[in-house]
Amino acid sequence: MIHKNWENNETIKQIKCIHNEAEKFVVDKTLTPGKVYDVKNETEEFYFIIDNTDRIGGFHKVYFEEV
Repeated sequence: MIHKNWENNETIKQIKCIHNEAEKFVVDKTLTPGKVYDVKNETEEFYFIIDNTDRIGGFHKVYFEEV
């Protein structure tokens, strides 16, 4: 259950949201295009960031570009 402490982890890198238009998921309330987010963990497909709700969220990498 290491994911419970990710909010306190060091920032790995920063990424910038390039869009929040999703076909299947509702991300327009949790991501803001143009905003820079701190990455707390990363997998091959997902970034785990502190989103607009001030909680950890996992998002596909297609919404971001590295800063």
